[in-house]
Amino acid sequence: RLVESGGGLVQPGGSLRLSCAAPGFTYNVIGWFRQAPGKEREGVSCISTTDGSTYYADSVKGRFTISTDNNKNTASLQMNSLKPEDTAVYYCAVDHGAPMAHCSGYVGPDWGQGTQVTVSS
Repeated sequence: RLVESGGGLVQPGGSLRLSCAAPGFTYNVIGWFRQAPGKEREGVSCISTTDGSTYYADSVKGRFTISTDNNKNTASLQMNSLKPEDTAVYYCAVDHGAPMAHCSGYVGPDWGQGTQVTVSS
């Protein structure tokens, strides 16, 4: 199953690094999604394990960086300059396809338990 980790409480302007492990899955795209209270889940950033191409939601461009370690079936999301509106449960998911399509259209069924990110002073 997918396993996310690295969430926590951080002050505005701070940083966190999320990690995702995807043992046993075959895929060529992996991404991070988030769901804030009362809102729908949204794609944050996705990356192709084939060519390294990436997709970022406009709200996180320039602040978040996605990376993947294909040998270890893991992916990370470095989050800098965090804002209160980044507060959400963050999930990772894998699929076959292109990064933007994955981030825009993935609806399941494979989700991890998520990791809570809270940005607050």
